[in-house]
Amino acid sequence: MAELPFPAEAVAKRLLQWYGREGRDLPWRQTDDPYRIWLSEIMLQQTTVAAVVGYYQRFLDNFPSIEHLASAPQEAVIDLWAGLGYYARARNLHAAAKVVVEQFSGVFPQTVDELQQLPGVGRSTAGAIAALAFAQRAPILDGNVRRILCRLFALQQPPRSSAAEKQLWVWADLLTPAQHVHDYTQAIMDLGATVCLPRKPLCGQCPLRELCQAQRLGLAQQLPLKQKSKPLPTRREAAMLLEWKGRYLVRRRPASGLLGGLWEFPTISLSGEETAEQQLKRLMLDFSVRGKLQQLGNINHIYSHFRLDLQLFRLSVDEMPLVGENENNWYQREQLHDLALHGAHKKAVGKIPITGE
Repeated sequence: MAELPFPAEAVAKRLLQWYGREGRDLPWRQTDDPYRIWLSEIMLQQTTVAAVVGYYQRFLDNFPSIEHLASAPQEAVIDLWAGLGYYARARNLHAAAKVVVEQFSGVFPQTVDELQQLPGVGRSTAGAIAALAFAQRAPILDGNVRRILCRLFALQQPPRSSAAEKQLWVWADLLTPAQHVHDYTQAIMDLGATVCLPRKPLCGQCPLRELCQAQRLGLAQQLPLKQKSKPLPTRREAAMLLEWKGRYLVRRRPASGLLGGLWEFPTISLSGEETAEQQLKRLMLDFSVRGKLQQLGNINHIYSHFRLDLQLFRLSVDEMPLVGENENNWYQREQLHDLALHGAHKKAVGKIPITGE
């Protein structure tokens, strides 16, 4: 293993001093309750602090303990998550709560290995919980820390490559101190969130600037290197916005699988030579409805593994269609904004004409 370009303890010393002056005052930093820390860590995955704060408090109001969360219906958890995105986190949150209650007797596991047994908890999240809730020395490697280390050591490899991943974990472990690990973990996350930014890093304000190899080499703006992305496949679908007396029909997707538990307008996959209107006629038969389809336009939306091309059609009917009530519901246009619709269908709400237009 190559020698570090500076003493490892110099990083923790500078970060802790900086954190004492600049650390953020966030709701989940006022507790060592592992349930609350775990909740915040899951919510903060791929989401900004500003977006999470309100959701965090609403979740605690509805599910004040791990037992409350575990006993709640999954649908209630997903609906409360509406608008926060990346809904697999909500499903994993609910599943993990059940594991803690059923397999750990409601007592949160304390080791990184045990924490990684929980759905949705990877090595970095497990390390953060262990460090913040139990003051255990455990390295983390979230997006902020990954970016800091790439610049600190001037890593000129795509940071998600297998070789870079291995090296970044080695550095993260070497720099994590045995003492004050709680504050160190918060500090390094704060540094990435407020100073070592993805674009235009504030190097003049960084407590590590004298150690930073990217700064020394003039590479801070270029690092981390961008990963080459694979082209996403495109899926074609058509959605029927079925309206009756000012309300629109939506249905909940199955709890497991792609976009599980989220709401959407009745939808079909498009294939072959037939037009979307022709293929939607079969969906109309399923609902025993008739009428003229009004085209509302197209929605393009990118999910993690595919690109969706969604054609929208509105169908107004005078009589209420006979649909099952368990997984189908009727909502007014304004109510749809607060529903846990998945991305493309949330955009579709904006295509619905406002009454009187």
